[in-house]
Amino acid sequence: MADETYFKLSEYGQDALVAGVDEVGRGALFGPVVAAAVVLPLSQLPKLQEIGVRDSKQLSPQKRQKLIEPIKAIASGSHVSYSTVEEIDKINILQASLLAMKRAVLALNPVPDICLVDGKFSIPDLALPQKTIIQGDRQSLVIGAASILAKVWRDNLIIDLASQYPEYDLAANKGYPTKKHRLAIQKYGVVIHHRKSFSLKSK
Repeated sequence: MADETYFKLSEYGQDALVAGVDEVGRGALFGPVVAAAVVLPLSQLPKLQEIGVRDSKQLSPQKRQKLIEPIKAIASGSHVSYSTVEEIDKINILQASLLAMKRAVLALNPVPDICLVDGKFSIPDLALPQKTIIQGDRQSLVIGAASILAKVWRDNLIIDLASQYPEYDLAANKGYPTKKHRLAIQKYGVVIHHRKSFSLKSK
């Protein structure tokens, strides 16, 4: 991950505030889609590499949890936002994901000079420069940091909800469509946290 070289960010200057934005939970059947944004000076990017930041999917749950405070200590600011199940069902998962990312960016303090956004879609109606990066959580340290914050926040939320709905094996599947989760939906039906616009019972 070499943000400055790969994405030609040096044109903004070493004091430029660069934000990374990522979301988690798009493919889940249960719970909100969650986005995080992290902002820091371009000069501080190497520190993320030093502490072991990478794509959250390449890290164990324990390692992700241990990185939360170091990331926040290096960052100038960070924020986690989400779109609700109701919003997902109303405007579709893509638009809900972009909305969650927009909320996370708009809540940042300080305001970034540029946002690196995971994926191929820009955040709509965001009055800031953006660069979209496919597989950005693997290629960008600051997006990787955002992916870790979002993943830990969402996993903790689903684990908290799991005790209310033990039938669905949520502590293990985090709301994603495992066979056990789908079988539980067929047997027990859906609850308010399930995404009704998704194909819940098939496959």
